[in-house]
Amino acid sequence: MNNPKCSVCGAKMSKNGRTKAGTQRWRCLSCGASGVRKIDSAAKALEAFLAWLLSKDAVADLKTSRSTFWRKTSWAWRIWPIAPATGEAHDVVFLDGIWLRRKAVVLIAVAGGHVVAWHLARTERAAAWAALMARMPAPAMLVSDGSPGLAKAAAAVWPGTRIQRCTFHAANQVKRCTTLKPKLEAGVELLGIANGLKDAKDAESATAWLLGYNAWCARWDGFLKEFTVKDGRKVWTHERLRKARRGLNRLVREGSLFAFVEMQLEHGGEWPSTNNAVESVNARLRDMLRHHRGMPLVHRVKAIFWWCYLHTESPLPAAEILRVMPTDDDVDGLLAASPGGSGRDDGAPEEYGAGIVWGEFHMPTKYRQ
Repeated sequence: MNNPKCSVCGAKMSKNGRTKAGTQRWRCLSCGASGVRKIDSAAKALEAFLAWLLSKDAVADLKTSRSTFWRKTSWAWRIWPIAPATGEAHDVVFLDGIWLRRKAVVLIAVAGGHVVAWHLARTERAAAWAALMARMPAPAMLVSDGSPGLAKAAAAVWPGTRIQRCTFHAANQVKRCTTLKPKLEAGVELLGIANGLKDAKDAESATAWLLGYNAWCARWDGFLKEFTVKDGRKVWTHERLRKARRGLNRLVREGSLFAFVEMQLEHGGEWPSTNNAVESVNARLRDMLRHHRGMPLVHRVKAIFWWCYLHTESPLPAAEILRVMPTDDDVDGLLAASPGGSGRDDGAPEEYGAGIVWGEFHMPTKYRQ
């Protein structure tokens, strides 16, 4: 039975007659407390709002009218879902960011099949990544697609964490230089080497890949040194191939191309080489935003926040969310309205606020519990 729990001792309550108004009365058999169950209409409205947000349905497809739905749920846009600080340490954390055009980026951390943290920023700078990393203990290894500023932030916040560059993105970086149909023999060979990254799964195959790549570098070294003189300046003839080689050399030198192999040798077990876990999260977020096209920027940001929160390991029920989560009145952040007011009636800021301390608004101190 779906009996309520006692607000005094937490024990289950049993039916105990009705009030004069005909409402069911409940009594705790443990401590004797008596009361009635109240319907939390705000929690039910929030549940309906979140069910719509995570669905493919447009408001026009709902059983209720558009005006009725928004009258009952539009206030939910004022809530800011905050990432829970669990303090749990993970072996591997996947990091990536989802851009909202060029106006903002939400940095996301995934571990153990769940979203563990997120952070709103204007760019993928080191300071933004550091703010995200500061929300969780340092993992043994992080996997990323090579976002700018991430390595610098990891060196400062997670100095003992190994960095694994997603091998799929590393191969794509080479393909952007060679194209998928290179005309030069050197380009054809380098494309084949890049495609071989997906087959490097252990120490033996990684060593074979490095030997093949070193052989390519030695064979085509003189070819890549060819240059022409244009307008009195020396220009490398095969600059795109040199760029591809330069990128791979940096990854090999930093040890981030096959960090997962070293972790296998040191700790045993399987360690990931790609960023697929967080890329799948980004794909699902894109689907959600596409299903609900036309939202202002601040609503798109909050929609991503809601999705991330509901895909954490233990999201709170709606009634508890209403009790602990901050609202627009509590938050001073990146998307807060400017002091002069935005003059808009759709809930979106007209411009970024000025003089606002936004670095901590995702998890204010009083919400760290």
